[in-house]
Amino acid sequence: MPERRESIGESRVITVHHLSNSRSQRVLWLLEELGVPYEIKRYERDPVTMLAPPALRAVHPLGKAPVITDDGPAIAESGAIVDYLVERYGAGRLVPAPGTPERLRYTYWLHYAEGSAMPPLLMKLIFTRLKSSKMPFFARPVARAIADRALAGFVEPQIELHLDYLEAELGKSAWFAGPEFSAADIQMSFPLEAAASRGGLDERRPRLTDFLQRIHARPAYQRALERGGKYELLR
Repeated sequence: MPERRESIGESRVITVHHLSNSRSQRVLWLLEELGVPYEIKRYERDPVTMLAPPALRAVHPLGKAPVITDDGPAIAESGAIVDYLVERYGAGRLVPAPGTPERLRYTYWLHYAEGSAMPPLLMKLIFTRLKSSKMPFFARPVARAIADRALAGFVEPQIELHLDYLEAELGKSAWFAGPEFSAADIQMSFPLEAAASRGGLDERRPRLTDFLQRIHARPAYQRALERGGKYELLR
């Protein structure tokens, strides 16, 4: 187990405002990889809407997860949280050296995960749920036709494009930034887990499948699951 590290000269503990089945799970994983003490404040999704509860707005105005507090203003957005934690507590771990090609790739994947990979996966979730949503009977055929056309004409081809791209990129190195595991792999875990849940990622893309198997086997990933609780992504 990695050595637990605290900020120099201080005993405060980071608070992770943890929404069930959400991106905040990878923040717990990063903290476990770094060996940084933290506590969890749990929030549950609305069982009908599956949205975050209003209580999260007391922490951050958008009321979304992940959010952390660390003796200062709340820090939101997965990429910003990863940057903050690695810079403040990493001591050079989980990030390639500055000025290297690996560092450039690291930065790219850190932003690509949410900026490019997640939007079509989110649209897949929205349009799929739209097809089964409650609505007046006369509106159902129109809504389903719109959803089917959007999925077949744009969303699913985009997901396939990204998965093919990612499969090819993992042919260049063992991990996304290079030969060494980094926080970019933690950031990339969520879109790939979402793709496995609802985006068609399966054994047809062996490198991506192997990536998921390798991260799921990491002791820190397992510890994060034990602390974070049930983790099932929305379909």
